[in-house]
Amino acid sequence: MSRYFIELTQPEIKAQFARHPLVILPCGSVEQHGAHLPTGTDIFAANSVSHAVAELMDGVVLPGGPLGVTPMHMPFEATITLSPETYQRVVIETCVSTAAHGAKKLLIVNWHEGNIASLQIAAEALHRTHGMSVVIAQACYVAEELWGPSCNGLTHAGEIEALAILPDHGHLVHLDRVERASEKRQGAQMDKLRRTRAYVPVLTDIRSIAPTGWYGDPAPATAERGRRMIGDIAQAIATEATQIFAQLDRVQGPGARDLTAG
Repeated sequence: MSRYFIELTQPEIKAQFARHPLVILPCGSVEQHGAHLPTGTDIFAANSVSHAVAELMDGVVLPGGPLGVTPMHMPFEATITLSPETYQRVVIETCVSTAAHGAKKLLIVNWHEGNIASLQIAAEALHRTHGMSVVIAQACYVAEELWGPSCNGLTHAGEIEALAILPDHGHLVHLDRVERASEKRQGAQMDKLRRTRAYVPVLTDIRSIAPTGWYGDPAPATAERGRRMIGDIAQAIATEATQIFAQLDRVQGPGARDLTAG
């Protein structure tokens, strides 16, 4: 049976929420990924990981919507961005609808770095105001931790991102169209700078990282390796999220609501 909310019937969703009230929200973006990967790379990756996680955790995958917060890529055509405020409202209202039907736990699976700040604010509101127990998994960083050493790191439109969409959307990957990548050294230095915990630089746009809009080497990517990577990411997220939800239940109680009150 599919785990996608929009592919299920109303009785199937009702039964799912009665059995295990866990919803999973895939988050990505629509942005340029060079000439070889589709603009929906991030949301395709998030959906694939989310469906695999749902199988492991017995959850249902919400229609996260393809759009995210990605002004960094607007200098290049085919990028569509939402404002942080609009994105937060979409996330909150999507998940609140499921909470009204009995969903108590929310796992956000995010593949796009530009969404991180907005998702943290939305998650706070969903917990404090609407009583959901929320965990955010930064799937792109999990991918980097697990597969970065063998894929030369997490690069924009590089091997990891090609691997993430080849299994389910291989017809949209055009490795024969690969154009000249930007210098890896600059891209790696700038990505390292913006991914530190202690300091957060504000970059003008993606050209601060990669003048051509992308860097890395997607050539080694194959669908078979992509399936293995998605499986590894999903297993890691499912294992960690299950433990975190259990700890939250012990400390806060399931469905804790409006912790700011009283």
